[in-house]
Parts: sequence; C-alpha cells; structure tokens
Amino acid sequence: EYAVYIKQVQVNAQAMAKAFVAKGYEIISGGTDNHLMLIDLRNKNITGKKAQETLDKAHITLNKNAVPYDDKSPFVTSGIRVGVPAVTTRGMKEAEMQTIVDLIDKVLMDIDNEQTIASVKEEVKSFMKQFPLYPELK
Repeated sequence: EYAVYIKQVQVNAQAMAKAFVAKGYEIISGGTDNHLMLIDLRNKNITGKKAQETLDKAHITLNKNAVPYDDKSPFVTSGIRVGVPAVTTRGMKEAEMQTIVDLIDKVLMDIDNEQTIASVKEEVKSFMKQFPLYPELK
C-alpha cells in the first residue's frame, strides 16, 4: 500500500509543478522528483510571507521559504514551499492538483482583495468535502 501511495505522491507533485509552470511560476530546479516544490515568487512581486499569510486566510496551507540567492530576510523570503502528501492522503489525484494550483493562483494574483480571499476560502471548503480527512466507516 505504501508503494502505491508514495508513487501517487510523486505523480501528484509532478502534476502540480507542471500546473504552476503553465501559470508562469518559477519552480526552483524546474520541477520536482519528490513530494514538494520550491517556488520563487519574485517574478510575481509577492513575498513568501505575504503569500503564506494570505493563503492561510483562504484555508490553503503552505510555507514561506527562502530561495537561492534570496534578497529578502529569512523572516520574509521570496518563495513558498508546497507539498502534496496531505492532499494525496485524502485521495486526491493529478486532476485535483490543477484545481489546487488554480485556487492558489486566484489568491496570489489578487492578493490584497479580501473578497477574492473569502471566495476562495469557500471554494476550498466545498472542494475539500469531496476528500474527507476521516472517511465514514462502512
């Protein structure tokens, strides 16, 4: 079971990385071979801290992270680290990685709009109902 799960983690991470690249995000190393990716947000003029704090409001969890040659302090950073094990554990596959990237992008591209943040928060809550943390016992 673990081998199947961890292969899905890798496939999901690669699908997510591809979706981010398609939206113009700069992934350090160009992609991923494991469970996470590091994204440099400097081309989007967003700090890692601002991205993390704003996405938290929309119920999307990720971490600010320094990137190579970062010009921001470790308390601010120029990047974010995104991983897929938690959503894979909930049963998500490659198609859902595109949805997640779309939701993240919607917030980041309108980062100061509280209405957008609130709207995405509701979308996240509705979307996640399909993937309960603890499925009902039969």
